[in-house]
Amino acid sequence: MKTFELKGEAREAIGKKATRAFRKEDKIPAVIYGGESAEAIHFTVTNGDVRKLVYTPEIFLVDLTIGKENYKAILKDIQFHPVTDAILHLDFLHVFEDKPIVIDVPVVLDGLAEGVRAGGKLSLDLRKLKVKALYNKVPEKVHVDVTSLALGKSVQVGELHFEGLELLNAKNAVVCRVQLTRAARGLAAKNG
Repeated sequence: MKTFELKGEAREAIGKKATRAFRKEDKIPAVIYGGESAEAIHFTVTNGDVRKLVYTPEIFLVDLTIGKENYKAILKDIQFHPVTDAILHLDFLHVFEDKPIVIDVPVVLDGLAEGVRAGGKLSLDLRKLKVKALYNKVPEKVHVDVTSLALGKSVQVGELHFEGLELLNAKNAVVCRVQLTRAARGLAAKNG
């Protein structure tokens, strides 16, 4: 997992009025929770600092510095403005070497499926898999080999196994499939 350096400023004022004032200064209110103390730590970050963290499909371990304190965290949730798409709020989860985390990991399909060679179309139904693992065991991407996937067949979550990862999606959820196209149907009807 790649590391992302981020500096934040601690904030005392919380609530709508204070939050609005921070946003006018081009700062984003944020919170980190899940630490040793049950209390969440409120802070602000600038828009420019988090751009490369937010607008990417990649997963980062955030090396977060708030004042003199350092935290290892992952980005858990982002709230966007419904009209302008401006970032309204960020939630970070404090991570530890001995506590598993739950995170969505992007899926990558490897190989050329048999069904595609036969005229089918490969479709990716689940772009991300929800996994539970220690943060240092979480891969940047989950690779699924589709070379032996025949026409009309699919790969379900229950068929996948990755070392050190517990998959939390429904076992019967379809990750990818090879669908029969109209052209392939016409070919089958003509030859059959």
